Amino acid sequence: MPDHTILPDGVEKLDITDWENGHQNFTHRFKKGASFKLRIPFLPATPSDQYKQTTSNFQWLISYAIEHDISLRAMGNGWSFSDVAVCDGGVVDTKALRLSFWIPRKFIADDYINTGKGTADLFLVQCGMSILDLNEKLEKEANPKRSIKASGASNGQSIAGATATGTHGSAFRVGAVHDAIVGIHLVVSPTRHVWLESASYPVVSNEFIEWMGAELIRDDDLFNAAVVSFGSFGFVHSLMIETDPIYLLTEQRADEVKYDDDLIKAIDHLDFSGIELKLPYPPDGPDKELYHFEVIINPHRFEKDSKEKGVYLKTMYKMPYTPGYPRRERDDHGFQYGDNTLGVIETIIDGLPADLSAALVPALVNLMFPLAFKSAVDAFGTIGETFSNTKFRGKAISAAIGIAAENVSRVVDEVIFINRQSPFPGGLALRYVKGTKALLGFTRYEKTCILELDGVESETARNFYQKLWNRLEAKNIPYTLHWGKMNFNLNPQRIRRMYGDAAVDTWINCRHNLLDIAERKVFNNAFLKRCGLDG
Repeated sequence: MPDHTILPDGVEKLDITDWENGHQNFTHRFKKGASFKLRIPFLPATPSDQYKQTTSNFQWLISYAIEHDISLRAMGNGWSFSDVAVCDGGVVDTKALRLSFWIPRKFIADDYINTGKGTADLFLVQCGMSILDLNEKLEKEANPKRSIKASGASNGQSIAGATATGTHGSAFRVGAVHDAIVGIHLVVSPTRHVWLESASYPVVSNEFIEWMGAELIRDDDLFNAAVVSFGSFGFVHSLMIETDPIYLLTEQRADEVKYDDDLIKAIDHLDFSGIELKLPYPPDGPDKELYHFEVIINPHRFEKDSKEKGVYLKTMYKMPYTPGYPRRERDDHGFQYGDNTLGVIETIIDGLPADLSAALVPALVNLMFPLAFKSAVDAFGTIGETFSNTKFRGKAISAAIGIAAENVSRVVDEVIFINRQSPFPGGLALRYVKGTKALLGFTRYEKTCILELDGVESETARNFYQKLWNRLEAKNIPYTLHWGKMNFNLNPQRIRRMYGDAAVDTWINCRHNLLDIAERKVFNNAFLKRCGLDG
């Protein structure tokens, strides 16, 4: 029987059932007639009124889902390799929700001003804003110009999607993308929406809450639960982002260097004293500060203490913004400034037949790595210009393993051991991120190293991931997995082993305290149940 429901202004039916994620590594089927698209309403005269009407539209969607007994999940750009963001009911396309607001002084709490921050530091953005659009707003339209604190390697993600799954970047002094979020507007029921921030870091004033019409909740546990919650705490309408004055990143790459004891000291402890001569600048210079430290490893051509079978160093230094800086766009081999190991794998896929065997990839990695990561110095860009690879290219696959820095060299040894028996169709990189307060943030270690394993989508790659996860568990090496990348071994026992009972129980209790049973049902999905997080 056809559904003759009258839709509010700004809500449209979305005719979608079969869906494939951006990286083309899984497909999903939504319930017929259960999906919607949100856009900015036509009728309200001001952005402020349009924003408030959109809050009402989110509430209408929750009411509709409860009445029709369906689950719903908001989706940005379908970036995740895992099924973390999809549900058995319908999808809500939020990409058109890109309103943004600079925050006047009257909307800011005195406690926040007393920390030394001000109006220029805060920016409120709707959930559909992409990192690309956000960078455009901050770097080109703001006065004075601003920058986000950290970014993933690509900027096509929506801001809500990037924070919800723990997108990390590689800013070892700053943290992951979500660590710059200081407030969340959550729509949680047909009659309730809340503004959530930390009790220990209040940001907005009562006038802001009155403007938004939301219920104010200041609670550290609830905020640290909701900031990485995969869309399961309600609809994220907007996020308050804390920004920095605009800065430049200058990137350098070194030719192959020995994987020796001095480098091991650096990767295990972020102690750069033994490799300072291999770095282009001191880690803490007067005008440049080491921002991004990355070690790129070709597991098919690797030997300790060998320069010929060494590793590649990639560094980025943060420096003051100066107009008229030179910027390298693309080299002679077609590699984009900012390319990482995933970009190299995508380049390999670009030039080869669709039926490429994964067994051929190691030889191609041997060929491509020296071209992609050849020595290069002082390529400048803002953070928006540096991380700008927004197009999906080919059926790539990626897993990201979070480990405490002190265990990095042990994990590298295990990767090489497994690779000698079952070659991985790709390469790997080590990136470093400051630990997060988010209860289920996978960058949970004080000094977190992210082991990126980027390869060609294949059974060979998936088997390699499983062997490595099993090996780490057998060796009692703690690890976590990126929520938005390959993580098909997650289950309740592993989740609790990774994060501890206290963090998992607090996260579940926070969700139960925020959402009633009918609302939890709307925002449940198979991924949440598989991980034992539905409670």
